[in-house]
Amino acid sequence: MSRYLNRMISTARRAPRWRAALVSMVAVPSIALGAAAGPAAAEPSASSIQDRDLVALQELRQRQDQAWARGDARAYAALYTSDADVVTFNGDHLSTRAGIEEGMGYYFTTYLRGTRLLQRDQRIRFPEPDLAVIVRTGCVLWPGETACTEEALSVNTNVAVKRHGRWLYTSFQNTRIRPLGPAT
Repeated sequence: MSRYLNRMISTARRAPRWRAALVSMVAVPSIALGAAAGPAAAEPSASSIQDRDLVALQELRQRQDQAWARGDARAYAALYTSDADVVTFNGDHLSTRAGIEEGMGYYFTTYLRGTRLLQRDQRIRFPEPDLAVIVRTGCVLWPGETACTEEALSVNTNVAVKRHGRWLYTSFQNTRIRPLGPAT
């Protein structure tokens, strides 16, 4: 109970009856309102919800990295909505979760065997509470590599949606970084 309410109640005990009645008319509703407005009744703040979403998106990214490192196309595709699109660095368009699983299965057993992902940076924004646009810079690391090489460096855009409280990717576009030199 607040110091103010304690003071009002102790004053009321020493005051004439009418004053005590008046204080109780003010203090009892105030105590009840204070309890209702306390932390138990408070709605989560927008920033705490966004913090939870950022954690969930980081966990989604970790599951993506793990599936890639295992070469597990099914687990990788499970991170996408059923109607998702993936455009790879070389322009292959993998459409739907089944198409992503098939395409990544091919890549993992051939070209990308034994590779893993390395993220250098990312920027996340929320145009809507259930929509995240994530722009990342990173690369594919080949066996024995620990850092991105210039030729492997790429920037990608991921669009994630929250459906039924769960974040999934719905679109992915990857582009190799090839800065243009000065015009001659």
